[in-house]
Amino acid sequence: MMEQKAVLSWSTGKDSAWSLYALRQQGVEVVGLFSSLTGPENDRKVTMHGVDRAVVQAQAAAAGLPLEEIFLPDPCPNEVYEEVMGAFIARIREKGVTHVAFGDLFLEDIRQYREDKLSGTGFEPIFPLWGQNTQTLAREMIAGGLEARVVSVDTDQLDGSFIGRAYDEAFLRDLPDRCDPCGENGEFHTVCFAGPMFQSPVDVVLGDVNEGERYWHQRASLA
Repeated sequence: MMEQKAVLSWSTGKDSAWSLYALRQQGVEVVGLFSSLTGPENDRKVTMHGVDRAVVQAQAAAAGLPLEEIFLPDPCPNEVYEEVMGAFIARIREKGVTHVAFGDLFLEDIRQYREDKLSGTGFEPIFPLWGQNTQTLAREMIAGGLEARVVSVDTDQLDGSFIGRAYDEAFLRDLPDRCDPCGENGEFHTVCFAGPMFQSPVDVVLGDVNEGERYWHQRASLA
């Protein structure tokens, strides 16, 4: 069996964090994390989650792994995206990477997109959490020592009052039945600051909430 040497897509949230733990438990050698960031050079944030660049850097350090930062303009024309991702692929090929890992859970279209993008690159995608029951997985993460807070909410799917809350049993109990307990349909996003994937906790503080028309974001930065 070929040795699996992987880089992991890192959103700063619970699913990517738990994917790191799962990959290590499965015997996959994770050699790095990668995150896409947008915004001006002095205030870059992780795409989607809106978490400060300093936080993702601290998470990578706590995980004992190097971080590949992929800087994207906003908006990002497709030709620019392809150029930036091509440069990223070239960098990880030099490191002997064989696999690219993602924390997706059950959305077939997202998985297909990732597989299509890696087709012909020589890298194999892997999905360590794929197909797991999300009710079970959510409680497994919490029981396993993962600690995270909600930093983004889609208010079309979930009330804005959930922003800033700890991702714990109380959160799961209060979550409406229509919402996936792992937020896989985009109901909410988290920032993870402690758990078995880290050598030590990351000192994350939450700041102001930006209440958009639909999406609410809470700033997550280092203390």
